[in-house]
Amino acid sequence: MILTDLLRCHKWIQAALDKGNDTHDFEHIVQGVLNGQLQFWHNDTCCAVTEVINYPKKRVLHIFLAGGDLNGIRALEQDAVTWAKAIGCTDFTLSGRKGWLRELKKDGWEDLNQHQMVKRIL
Repeated sequence: MILTDLLRCHKWIQAALDKGNDTHDFEHIVQGVLNGQLQFWHNDTCCAVTEVINYPKKRVLHIFLAGGDLNGIRALEQDAVTWAKAIGCTDFTLSGRKGWLRELKKDGWEDLNQHQMVKRIL
C-alpha cells in the first residue's frame, strides 16, 4: 500500500527533488520510507517527506521535501505535528524555496534567518 502511494505521488516527489541540491533520487526516498528512516505524509492532492533529526539539545521533525497543492500540504501538518510530539519533537522545521515562507507565515511558521548555502568543491 505505501509503495502504491509513493508511486502515485512520484511526480510531486520528483519535482521537489529536481529543485533540491541533488541529494536524493526517487529510489532513495522510497527506500528511506520503507526502512523507517523517512516519514511519508500524503493525501489526494500532495505529499511531504520528513526526517527526525536528533540534536544534542532537541529532537526536530524536518520536512525536506513536499509537493502538490499547498492547501493539501497544510492539511497534512496536524497529523505530522501530533506524531512529532508523541515521539518527543519540540520543533517542526522545513527546507524550501523562500517563496514558501510568504505563505507559511500565515500558519505560524517563522524565518530563522538560517538560509542554506552551498559551495561546490569538485
